[in-house]
Amino acid sequence: MASLRLEGLTKRFGNVVAVNGLSLAVDDGGFIALLGPSGCGKTTTLLMIAGIYRPTAGKIYFDDVLMNDVAPKDRYVGLVFQSYALYPHMTVFQNIAFPLRLAKRSREEIERKVKEVAALTKIEKLLARRPGQLSGGQQQRVALCRALVKEPEILLLDEPLSNLDARLRIETRAEIKRLQRELGITTILVTHDQVEAMTMAERIAVMHDGVLQQYDPPGVLYDRPKNLFVASFIGDPPMNLVPVRVLEQGGRLILSADGFQFSLGEELREGLSPLVGQEVVLGLRPEDLLLSREERPEGIPGEVFLTEPLGGGILVHFAFGEVKLRVLAPREQPVEVGDRLWIVPQGEKVHVFGPDGRSLREADAAA
Repeated sequence: MASLRLEGLTKRFGNVVAVNGLSLAVDDGGFIALLGPSGCGKTTTLLMIAGIYRPTAGKIYFDDVLMNDVAPKDRYVGLVFQSYALYPHMTVFQNIAFPLRLAKRSREEIERKVKEVAALTKIEKLLARRPGQLSGGQQQRVALCRALVKEPEILLLDEPLSNLDARLRIETRAEIKRLQRELGITTILVTHDQVEAMTMAERIAVMHDGVLQQYDPPGVLYDRPKNLFVASFIGDPPMNLVPVRVLEQGGRLILSADGFQFSLGEELREGLSPLVGQEVVLGLRPEDLLLSREERPEGIPGEVFLTEPLGGGILVHFAFGEVKLRVLAPREQPVEVGDRLWIVPQGEKVHVFGPDGRSLREADAAA
């Protein structure tokens, strides 16, 4: 297995900058995700690590060995594509064995290794079938076996679950995570699905327009997003992001929007004091808001205009002119359209983003 280090990695296609100055490190045996919307540069990064794309600038290291000029076949990486890319005319055994046959391994070694990885992924009874006789989940496991049979130093997964139905995705997520831990193989997952990234990876690199936005463990991304993009991308239901103006009233700082005002606690006062009179963005996660039928001085009064049962809870919608707020209430809390309720933010979980989009909470912590 190997550690991975990217230093100032950049890839241009003509005038288009697909990846711009990306730097990050993955420990030996670590599992990270490259997360972001389509076109953010995550797959381009993966293909540069694999050696399929050559970087325009920057360096790629495996265990402190510079890999920029090393051919793909000599990088000892396993790559699983979104489409699985299985050969339809070959059996499962032949598909898995293909990389070993290219490497001219002995028949005995090929048979032993194919059976070993097939047992790991519980497809040993499918070795005589062809891909067309398999379900999507079974094909995904065959593609994973073909990558693992080479005993790669780094495993690269490019949207491996996107073709599976919802239930099978959950099962396969757990299976891949189990395999990664059991084998201790350094793994990089590319995905646009935040749930996939949050449940599988130890650390997540959130990317946007080719630029790394934040690289942290899932809990840190959720609790302390560094900017508006990360805040909007992480979380389901998504964070409420409300444009507000900073006002000072009676010695207190107030965030004012169309139809409501919100008084901030002392923890954000220092960062907001220089911004009195300016517009910032208030961030409130639906699950960090409480609902009360009694008047609460720290709360925001509002009328329910829509409810969405979600099974485990109820997503309650409020409107204040053009401003919309969503609150995730417990299933046991009865809420009806037309109810007048108080929305109570939890002070330590309130986020404010400055005019430049950066979190004021994180800026204060870094100061």
